[in-house]
Amino acid sequence: MEQINWSDLTFGYMPTDYNVRCVCKNGVWGELEVSSSEYINIHMAATCLHYGQEAFEGMKAFRGKDGRVRIFRMRDNAERMQSSSRGIMMAQLPVEKFEEAVLKVVKLNERFVPPYQSGASLYIRPLLIGTSAQVGVKPARDYMFLVFVTPVGPYFKAGFKPTPYAIMRQYDRVAPLGTGTIKVGGNYAASLAAGEKAHEMGYSAVLYLDSKEKKYLDECGPANFFGIRGNSYITPKSDSILPSITNKSLMTLAEEMGMTVERRHILVEELATFDEAGACGTAAVISPVSRIDDIDENKSYVFSKDGEPGKVCLKLYNKLRAIQYGDEPDTHGWITYVD
Repeated sequence: MEQINWSDLTFGYMPTDYNVRCVCKNGVWGELEVSSSEYINIHMAATCLHYGQEAFEGMKAFRGKDGRVRIFRMRDNAERMQSSSRGIMMAQLPVEKFEEAVLKVVKLNERFVPPYQSGASLYIRPLLIGTSAQVGVKPARDYMFLVFVTPVGPYFKAGFKPTPYAIMRQYDRVAPLGTGTIKVGGNYAASLAAGEKAHEMGYSAVLYLDSKEKKYLDECGPANFFGIRGNSYITPKSDSILPSITNKSLMTLAEEMGMTVERRHILVEELATFDEAGACGTAAVISPVSRIDDIDENKSYVFSKDGEPGKVCLKLYNKLRAIQYGDEPDTHGWITYVD
């Protein structure tokens, strides 16, 4: 393997040695198969290509200073993939099969788990697709599950530095009562146009409002949103937000730090009362927000004037990463060791 500059990694794809696959035919899941190919062979009429029967997860493995490799909240990801499968009528992969596949692929590619304190981690991407050849909108009979891994650096180029976000009222990410609460590719496709426009204007991401009334905060394209006011951690409650495992973890940690956690509807105007703001997810962990520009309303909400993250964001970020890397004890059963 060519020498990898671990500290210079971006968040992107790098080939690794192996991936793990499993096929479901007529409702019966087969055995795990190991492959060194980066390609899959599917029918041109597969339901994943035509009707969006596709769901994925994102998780990470970390190498601690003791050399052990840790996977963060694997079971939560397995259960969320089952939820996504129910949402778009796919065969549900058993939790135990999901966990077996993830452990196997990380172990097979262990040399790609970045060193401790390199700032990088091993990103794990489980994927489930409908493979039956079909013309006509109905669920597939057959499915393929696969997991690949790739070492990654920070999701945002700035790393753990505050960056600006934008509210663009002419765009919606998902519809009310739609697929917003499940992790399917269509949600991300729907965010591409707004995301690219935001990048061209110098913003890191879009903060979407609720699609029905355009009054309440929803989520960012790739992450959940939260605000800090005094001793309160406040995050939106909505029927169209993906239940972020990172956000769940941060809410738990905030409570342990003695903070009040509020998960509720948040009016746009309430942004003016927040001391800090951030976006959170597996990829970014926490991305502090420097300011949010409500473009159509010509308003700006500023959270960082000196270019530094707020104290609470920093404390939560350090606490979560310390658990992920094994620097602090895991008292919640979040960590699975790869031995």
